Amino acid sequence: MMKIFVNEKEYEIDDEITLYQLKGNLKPDADIIIYNGHIVNTDIRLKSGDKVVFIKRGEKPSKEELEYLMVARHTPGVHEKLKKGRVAITGLGGLGSNIAVSLARMGVGFLRLIDFDVVEPSNLNRQYYFIDQIGLKKTEALLETLLRVNPYITYDAIDVLVDENNVKDLFDDVDVIVEAFDKAETKAMLIKSCMKLFPDKIIIGASGVAGVHDTSLLRVERIGKNVYIVGDFINEAKPGEGLMATRVAVAANMQANLVIRYLLGLLKD
Repeated sequence: MMKIFVNEKEYEIDDEITLYQLKGNLKPDADIIIYNGHIVNTDIRLKSGDKVVFIKRGEKPSKEELEYLMVARHTPGVHEKLKKGRVAITGLGGLGSNIAVSLARMGVGFLRLIDFDVVEPSNLNRQYYFIDQIGLKKTEALLETLLRVNPYITYDAIDVLVDENNVKDLFDDVDVIVEAFDKAETKAMLIKSCMKLFPDKIIIGASGVAGVHDTSLLRVERIGKNVYIVGDFINEAKPGEGLMATRVAVAANMQANLVIRYLLGLLKD
């Protein structure tokens, strides 16, 4: 006998059973089979520790099943690590709002959302907000969206202007600090303050993401021990060079992926 997991429940099954036999025994009407994070259409001999998900199209799962099914396509072992992560995102504009959505979809367990601004029509060309959210505080609007994306993680939305006096209180209890400000001087203040107060915390920022330049120019540079910056380090927003959805979203997800890699222990010295 061996142990496997089916829709997050542990089962003890015969050593010789196959995937299709298991489906016939447990959920014969399933349309989709996910085996260790990958959709499969062939029979497979199961082995101890396998994770299997059976899904019937159109069937609404229970709340208990839904949390697991949302991350069924993750690489095995990823969700268990990410749900322990604690991340703060400061600045909820084009970078920060897209980063937050990606981290929520990945299932990072705790997200602190920090901004003091409101949603304006000019934000909608690149930021993860909707027309009916115009006029709302960004913290309120983004929280509303994230709860629709993934209600199974913890959010802490703080409507505040970040300055040198509140950095310690805002970031003391998180693993990763994500800088997503617009202004260069605010970026510099945050990174400098965090490096001084939290020399062992990971800080992930951005510089040079404007325009519609080739996204292959975007790269990651490491500064000192724990600071990672995403961008091309040239193309800042200025008259004649705007911030636009396509390139901003690429940079945002590069930042988000650095967060994920750190929480999974993949950012090495």
